[in-house]
Amino acid sequence: MNVISLSAIDLAIAASLVLFVALLQWRMRLGNSRALLIAGLRTVAQLLLLGLVLKIVFAASDLYWIALMSIVMLLAAGREVMVRQKRRFIGSWGFLLGTSSMFVSAFSVTLLALVVIVQPDPWYLPQYSIPLLGMLLGNTLNGITLGLDNLTRNVWEQRTIIDGRLALGETWSSAVSDIRRDSIRVGMIPIINAMSVAGLVSLPGMMTGQILAGTPPVEAVKYQILIMFLVAAGTGLGTITAIVIGCRRLFDDRERLRLDRLG
Repeated sequence: MNVISLSAIDLAIAASLVLFVALLQWRMRLGNSRALLIAGLRTVAQLLLLGLVLKIVFAASDLYWIALMSIVMLLAAGREVMVRQKRRFIGSWGFLLGTSSMFVSAFSVTLLALVVIVQPDPWYLPQYSIPLLGMLLGNTLNGITLGLDNLTRNVWEQRTIIDGRLALGETWSSAVSDIRRDSIRVGMIPIINAMSVAGLVSLPGMMTGQILAGTPPVEAVKYQILIMFLVAAGTGLGTITAIVIGCRRLFDDRERLRLDRLG
């Protein structure tokens, strides 16, 4: 099956829909029209650049190039986690918390999938390793961002209650236990929703792409099931790691709440 090629006019028609939505938001004074347009421009620039880079990486199929690209993807994801929070950890913690959590979760799950499950030859074959890592980083990023934003926002809003619980003799862990559980739950909502409606309400992206490229539907379904399970595991591990470490960072060695660590 031949893939239908899209022209610049086809993409321009799709872009006009985004412009229309931005115009509506501007007329309604929602305040995020500029952010939507900038996001659209970034999408075009970043994906075009990615296409050129992937062409080089796929041709070389060298582990060092793949590792370099993976590191760049991780650092970019770490920055996005930091800037999307209303209340964020100040200093290097704001960047390192999300980045290290994604490294532990997304990279470990991707490595497991490549070496044990998919088993391409070589195991780092870029046609498999880069897309897998990208999907895991993207989804883990969403979970960690939502979880940390919920954590820091609720701790800030409930600081008086937390100080009161500490004054009554509770440990720091007990004082924020409800917020910690709720933050992990919030971080898991996107992937739980995606898994719940997959195949019933929506056709996930990877499966859709494979079908459009001519892959038999049953084979595309098997790959999509694999991806959903890997993403769920990566998101869960990353969110739990980030929230647990983030909670500990909010208190000092004497178990005092340190809101000066938030910006």
